[in-house]
Amino acid sequence: MVFGVKDALYKLGRTLTSTDEVLPNTPDSRNTTPNPPELYHTATDSNLFANSNPNDFDDMDMLPPVNLKGYLPTTKNRLLTVEMCDEIRSLMPTRIQLYNDWHLLYSLEQHGASLHTLYNNITPDDDVNRRIGYVIVIKDRQNGIFGAYANDPWLPHENKRFYGNGECFLWKLEKVPELVIKESADNTLQRTQTEHRKWQFVGYPYTGLNEFAIYCTSEFLSMGAGDGHYGLWCDSSLLRGVSYPCDTFGNETLSKEGPKFHINGVEIWRVG
Repeated sequence: MVFGVKDALYKLGRTLTSTDEVLPNTPDSRNTTPNPPELYHTATDSNLFANSNPNDFDDMDMLPPVNLKGYLPTTKNRLLTVEMCDEIRSLMPTRIQLYNDWHLLYSLEQHGASLHTLYNNITPDDDVNRRIGYVIVIKDRQNGIFGAYANDPWLPHENKRFYGNGECFLWKLEKVPELVIKESADNTLQRTQTEHRKWQFVGYPYTGLNEFAIYCTSEFLSMGAGDGHYGLWCDSSLLRGVSYPCDTFGNETLSKEGPKFHINGVEIWRVG
């Protein structure tokens, strides 16, 4: 089931008591790591939000426009636009939304297809002590755009597997026809579609059903898990990925290609 920003914010408010609470690395989480993606055969539908009744939310205050920093003049396949950033940051914590500078830390086109290089590029500097966020953007072969937001960078940890907190979420962006409301000759209002298409953001916030927010190794990076499925998974070559519905975020399959997809582009952005 697809939910927009209002539904996502409502669910996030119900499931989180504190957005700063770090997910514990429990023995249970270490013993229930999902099977490798190559063993997957079917996806499981998720109806976690089927009975939710979100309240109306006021329109968000105007935020400063996003500045995308880090693209080279020669970069041809740029995955993000300012319009897309405005959609993605609508589900970020308020303090992160206020940052208008987004810094490109890794780009598959600019830095090459290597998970090791990705990890090296996004390792935080020692002098960064403020709260910041991270966005991964993925493009598949069918030009689908999707990814994740994390409160911590995607890095392997020796003493723990799953980490991150309830601010993490998965997302996807889809191009949809823009609707225009016009008054007809009989004074009734009619909705018509225009040729112009706009980005529609679909967010999948942390549900609180398990603690599998972020998990990275030298062989892959992932977000979300449950019932043997990863919500988002990328291999070490950054050429292939997996996305199944998972309990952590209550998401649908993110890629237009299906549960298993080919990666045409990857970018990691630091927000703040």
